[in-house]
Amino acid sequence: MSRLRVHAFTLTLDGFGAGTDQRADAPFGDGVDELHAWMVPSFARRRSGAELDHRDSEGSGVDHAAFLAGEENIGATIMGRNMFGPVRGAWPDEGWRGWWGEDPPYHHDVFVMTHHARASLPMDGGTTFHFVEGSPAEVLASATKAADGKDVRLGGGVATVRAFLAEGLVDELHLVVAPILAGAGERLFEGLDALPAGYRVESLVPGESGAVHVQVVRR
Repeated sequence: MSRLRVHAFTLTLDGFGAGTDQRADAPFGDGVDELHAWMVPSFARRRSGAELDHRDSEGSGVDHAAFLAGEENIGATIMGRNMFGPVRGAWPDEGWRGWWGEDPPYHHDVFVMTHHARASLPMDGGTTFHFVEGSPAEVLASATKAADGKDVRLGGGVATVRAFLAEGLVDELHLVVAPILAGAGERLFEGLDALPAGYRVESLVPGESGAVHVQVVRR
């Protein structure tokens, strides 16, 4: 059965998944420059064209395995408008095509949640961005159908993940707590007072980078 999974969603120690003033030259905002430092070695291996493997000597161990796990058995992705790009409001044109170049790393259907219509955007490598309006449950139904038996990955940003958690739709949540403090920004768990009734912490595992990997699952 298809599951909705969150992977590698990184938070500061004080609970922020993004800093202040997100923009084109600071996609995650200010004050969180080292937020994703734990996955830098794995990204470097990908950019170099080297095969990503759990046994790799560079970017190995807990951090690297967590990076790879988010790509296993995923047939579709859901993300919020802010994760797709910095453009806000109505699309002035269709010039913005995402952060990832012409061959995004998804290679499947990606559902971008937005209140502003835009034609689907096919990219190289099998990725197609669909710009959809609907409730979390409605968007999940579309993504599940597209995944064709595989799991659906829920990306960001913070508000998008929070909305799916609020409706109890997330089956598995992998968080990474980075050893930094932001002081301000977007808190993932803001307003989720009922979260403990539906979810529990399954494990906490330190990574080589100093970040801690937290697995949260349904009760």
